[in-house]
Amino acid sequence: MKLRTTASESICGSASIVAMKLTSRIFLLAVLLGVCAGASRAQAGSIQFDAHIRASGGADEPVRGANFYLLRKSYADIEAEAKTVVPPVKMDDFIDKLDVSKELKVWMKKNKRVHLSGEDFIKLITPDDMIIVPEFYKDYVDRLQGDQTVTIPKPKYNDKDKDKDPTKYEELLAEYKKAIKQFLIANPTSSQGLDLGLEEVDPGHKWDVMVTKNKGALDREVTALAEGKYLAARTQSDLDGRGYFRGIPAGTYWLSTLDVDELAGEDHERWDAPLVVAASRETYISLSNINAVQASATNP
Repeated sequence: MKLRTTASESICGSASIVAMKLTSRIFLLAVLLGVCAGASRAQAGSIQFDAHIRASGGADEPVRGANFYLLRKSYADIEAEAKTVVPPVKMDDFIDKLDVSKELKVWMKKNKRVHLSGEDFIKLITPDDMIIVPEFYKDYVDRLQGDQTVTIPKPKYNDKDKDKDPTKYEELLAEYKKAIKQFLIANPTSSQGLDLGLEEVDPGHKWDVMVTKNKGALDREVTALAEGKYLAARTQSDLDGRGYFRGIPAGTYWLSTLDVDELAGEDHERWDAPLVVAASRETYISLSNINAVQASATNP
């Protein structure tokens, strides 16, 4: 006798076949993913490092509890990349925008200095500078003329000559400036205190604010790149100065403390050390004063 198959039974049978095929495909995909993951783990390497700083007393001190970053690009190169986004401020451009004499601008650019204060500033001023730069000359002469303890050359010109006989006026002014220059050469300490009269034209503070803001923006850009785009892993050293990275794909990396100095007594060091991770192997690196980025003396 021939059995008749209902439509519902036919649909259910077809669905079961589809489900079986789908299940087998999912199972196969899971197996393949597992194999790939296993192969990836097998190809990954690891890193062990020791960080020590030789203090001034001669003993090696472990760098304890410090953050270490494994980067795909050297920190120095990351800084260079960040500067393309946040370029440093240029002193010459800053000087060009100042409301001072062109002679003072030339002096600032020549000496690469915008701070008009301090003993080191006064030492930079030559007798010629004192005569050529209007701000220096006026402050120097005004101060000496108001000092009853010194006798300076007296001018032979007056303001009326400037309109009546400009040529004579310029000649007498040049003669007086020459006399002032000779007085300064003979009395070099007479320039002391010159910076006190230049406070109103001193752009040093304005420059400092601009540089500080620029550095803050640059630091934020460097941090974003280092801890985001180029960060492979991070860890913290233990009490013995040791640290570990595991499951690191084979390749070239840099072990860095970014821009943070690690301390041992009075010594400060930071690292940006290159290393190569090989598949299925442990890479060891020792961090010390020798391969540090900055010497203690340059980083107080």
